[in-house]
Amino acid sequence: MDIQTISLPTGAALTAYLHPRSAEMQNPYTASRAALILCPGGGYSMRSDRENVPPAMLFFNMGFQVFVLSYSVGAAAANRRPLEELGRSVQLVRANREAWNIDPNRVAVLGFSAGGHLAASLGVHWNDPVLLERCNAQDARALRPDALILAYPVITDGAFTHAETLQNISAARQEPPHYWALETHVTADTPPAFLWHTMDDACVPAENSILFLQALHRAGVPCECHLYMHGQHGLSVCTGEVDCGQSAAKSWIALCRTWIESIWGDLGGY
Repeated sequence: MDIQTISLPTGAALTAYLHPRSAEMQNPYTASRAALILCPGGGYSMRSDRENVPPAMLFFNMGFQVFVLSYSVGAAAANRRPLEELGRSVQLVRANREAWNIDPNRVAVLGFSAGGHLAASLGVHWNDPVLLERCNAQDARALRPDALILAYPVITDGAFTHAETLQNISAARQEPPHYWALETHVTADTPPAFLWHTMDDACVPAENSILFLQALHRAGVPCECHLYMHGQHGLSVCTGEVDCGQSAAKSWIALCRTWIESIWGDLGGY
């Protein structure tokens, strides 16, 4: 494994976990790998450790080139800065496709909780003119993820939202009305999405995933969603390491891999 840290102009950073090229293993799976940009949760006030390295290693083992985004939090998250940082990250990964051995047409974004909000926000706002200008993007498609993986995400700005999440990323700025009602911005150009949530999540209600799922379905966007009967917020990969080893929701990992391989083909990992 090759581990690199890449700084972004805003002060954020990407930690890359890369499969090095091998003269011994030359085959279609290693010739050009899928990429995954991972956004931990934390309400834009912190970045959760349990949603950082543990899922990064699981997806690395599936065959992804994995990038963990340490986006701005707290006061630094105001004025949509994390959204700019994620957009720049998608651009950067594609721009370095040769150096990092990446298929530029298989770039997924995985987000947990507020990180899911960040991932879904890019999924619906990737062609926002303001975002394109801030990212110095000439081609909007350079910012568009090819797939979204959303774990108990914050989606809406209504009765089911997580208020702290929206307050931290907006701060004193005035977004257009319902900018953060992400379900209302879904179009046929929104990337395919995999979602999962627990029905008794007391922090971010399952209605967030349900609203996004309904919007995706109406727009004809390929999507899959798994709702588990029980489980607290922040389950991450549902192992003992993240203090959630007994959850039935652990099946989301295998289900997600099956889904992503159904649209992209075999990832070649283990």
